[in-house]
Amino acid sequence: MVGRQKIELPSKYYLGNFRYLLDFVQRLYGSLMNEAEWDFVRRFDALTEDAQCLFVRFSNRKGTFFRVNKLSYKEIEELPAALGELLLSGFVERLSAHHEIMGAEVLNTFTKPELLELLPLEPEELKPLAKQKKEDVVRYALHELDFGEVVTSLTTRETVVRMNFEAEVMMLKYLFFGNRSSDMSEFVIRDLGMVNFERYDESKLTARFRTRKEVEDKLLISLTNEEFRELKDAETPAEDIYNWFLNWNETRPELTEIAIPGYQKLVVRVGAFLEKQKLPEQALAVYELSDRVPARERRVRLLFRYGMIDEALALCDEIAVTPQNAEEKFFANDFREKMLSAGEKKRSKKSTTRFLSDAESVSIPAAYRHHVEAGVMAYYLEEGYDAAFTENYPWRGLFGLVFWDIIYDANVQAIHHPLQRTPSDFYLPDFYMKREDLIKKRLSELATADDWRIHTERIYNEKHGITNVLVDWNEELLSLVHRLVALLEPAQLRLILLEMARSLRENTRGFPDLLIWQEDGQYEFVEVKSPTDHLGAQQLHWLQYFQSIGVKGKVVRVVWEV
Repeated sequence: MVGRQKIELPSKYYLGNFRYLLDFVQRLYGSLMNEAEWDFVRRFDALTEDAQCLFVRFSNRKGTFFRVNKLSYKEIEELPAALGELLLSGFVERLSAHHEIMGAEVLNTFTKPELLELLPLEPEELKPLAKQKKEDVVRYALHELDFGEVVTSLTTRETVVRMNFEAEVMMLKYLFFGNRSSDMSEFVIRDLGMVNFERYDESKLTARFRTRKEVEDKLLISLTNEEFRELKDAETPAEDIYNWFLNWNETRPELTEIAIPGYQKLVVRVGAFLEKQKLPEQALAVYELSDRVPARERRVRLLFRYGMIDEALALCDEIAVTPQNAEEKFFANDFREKMLSAGEKKRSKKSTTRFLSDAESVSIPAAYRHHVEAGVMAYYLEEGYDAAFTENYPWRGLFGLVFWDIIYDANVQAIHHPLQRTPSDFYLPDFYMKREDLIKKRLSELATADDWRIHTERIYNEKHGITNVLVDWNEELLSLVHRLVALLEPAQLRLILLEMARSLRENTRGFPDLLIWQEDGQYEFVEVKSPTDHLGAQQLHWLQYFQSIGVKGKVVRVVWEV
């Protein structure tokens, strides 16, 4: 196989990418930028190219403190001069005593042996610290030593600088990417050909944020999520995290709509953490701040645990009327029965358990104990069927191929920058609401099996290798998609894709594990369950939905051969 041609990036590629980001943000979000951000852009433009390169190098690295003698960038011809320019223009500053609040970050730029050598330690202090871990040495220095003396000791032998304009750079990147998880490496993986992004007419790209408050609200939630993770990683007592979150929640601003989904996720994460830490009352108080899955379910369970049956039943009824996904739909009915039958000898069974108990069983050699689906596939192959692993893969691929241009249509105003892998509304109800007419029109155009085959094959060939959140470019994809098209009626395919479109977060998962078929057109989708496995609510949803539209599907329970 011929290897992929190695791509050499220009020596100052990162500067070109950063300048592109600045120009892009000014064009789309200039009216939302504050004076400090505009001041940064103007002052950055006034730097020499080498100074710009060095600052961008700093901004792309982890942390804000850097040891000058560790810097080595071949493309920056006069590095000392560039550093001097950044110091004089205020883009970096020397380490000093007033950086004490960031002391841990300062000390962590050094190794443990370096700290033991450089810190102002007495011999009687040095010997026990030599046996400690680095984090213990750092902790000792911060709590037992004068930080001014620490700075003097560290900087006697080398210069340490701190990058300034951190908040402005963070905001400009946030305006471009719309999240905190993406960074400048997205440009690199594109330019190296590691990921091929859909190409857009940049004149059609629209702003993710309409107001400054929208930006600040969404960023606030992102930063609070990060603070929560840091508190957990630092093993902060759960009670303290609970108090921290309640205090933050009481003082946070009224959030704009764009920040609400992130806030709801944060609430659920904090509630789940408190539950795991055996603080159910505190978890209940947090869950009550959200109606997002699975907050309502967790509230019902906790209310029941505390004997608040009427409240739990009322919430169950509310969930039953407005379930957000299959888990909520089945939970509302199942848990209601459980509460009403509490104390009775005969326990109520969950819907998934009842469905599974009625399923047929097959005997499989115990050698397949760790590869259950493969064992069931082998069973059906011996019975004269063809078989393939399917689960979610071909269904997601079919959806992505059928609606590719609709998913990535910049006119829908959900594409905001050229490195975007997923429309910003992809997992929101807005996705279907804004595209309903386009989706139904496309499905009406695919009247016959030939129409489906021709369309999916054309898109597969045109778009092959381009990133799509639903399409995994495997050599089996097109053949599996065409197998679905051959076995199901166009009307059935239309109904399945419509059901997926109504909730892409939920309904792109839970499909049966296997597809078995024979040359005469007989087929079944098979959900495989080992003796210790349970049927999931989303799996039951698809099995019941298949049944309602005449698509053949079933559950098979595995029994191990002795």
